[in-house]
Amino acid sequence: MVKMEDVARLAKVSTSTVSHVLNGTRKVSAQTVAAVEQAVQALGYIPNTLARSLARSRTNTIGVAISALSNHYFSETAHAIETECARHAIMMLFVDTHDDPEQELQVVKALHHRRVDGILLAPCMDTRQLALTYLQNNAIPTVLVDRLAPQGFSQVGVENRESTRALIAHLIGHGHQRIGMVAGASGLSTTEERIDGYRVALAEAGLPWDGALVVDGESRSESARIATHRLLGLKQPPSAIMAGNNLMTIGAMHALREACLRVPEQMALVGFDDFDWADFFLPRLSVIAQPVQQLGVQAVTLLLSCIDNPEGPRQTLRLAPSLRIRNSCGCP
Repeated sequence: MVKMEDVARLAKVSTSTVSHVLNGTRKVSAQTVAAVEQAVQALGYIPNTLARSLARSRTNTIGVAISALSNHYFSETAHAIETECARHAIMMLFVDTHDDPEQELQVVKALHHRRVDGILLAPCMDTRQLALTYLQNNAIPTVLVDRLAPQGFSQVGVENRESTRALIAHLIGHGHQRIGMVAGASGLSTTEERIDGYRVALAEAGLPWDGALVVDGESRSESARIATHRLLGLKQPPSAIMAGNNLMTIGAMHALREACLRVPEQMALVGFDDFDWADFFLPRLSVIAQPVQQLGVQAVTLLLSCIDNPEGPRQTLRLAPSLRIRNSCGCP
């Protein structure tokens, strides 16, 4: 079996230098790194990652707990996290929480029992905060993703208020004065922040707040379809609708098609989240696009920082999304 000493001998460096190159524990010149990597490849040396993790009390694994199967955006986020983990030679253990508080708690416990070094969590709506309390009580390095908490955790998410304000203002610029909003599940930080942005846009334009125009789409397609029909059934229905995520945008489109309403001629439609097919629908969907790749990179970076320095200060990062104006809003 090839040993580290063999690599050192072929690369003509010390064993400790090989160790520093493989573990990234000390800055080494590019020439030395190249020599060690060539020796590793030539000899077929396989580092003893188990021994290294035991020596450092680490497993080089992290847990990722999000509800990806029900939401394309979270699926993309999980893929971005996995890509960044691979860049750091970290194994990612993924478990779907199904947006259920009891399932979320069991998932967090299972990852903890498997000795992951830290956990990335997109928390579901849970007034009891079972999983968050467990994470804090057990001092597990944790970073919250997308759905943020008031305090106690490092976290990374998208700026929701200003981006929603800008999209609603865009609709107002097209002359719409009654704008419906199919919002996400109540109690989630993302839902509250996007509704806040909607309120601000109305206030800036001098338009009145009408609670009947904001309906709960529960972050799901079918719920959004039903919620959209509620908007269409109002005595004074909206002339434009914003959906709070990609699934709800699809549900809203379904309802508008059932009502035989043409977009954007008879109803403008915009949404939060870009997705693969948004640019291929007819009409092409105007949306707020979230920086998913950047979100994955920052989530892993924050978590590694928490693992290295568990007592360090907690950080909250807000990433700027972008408006992708196509023509479902009424633009040519």
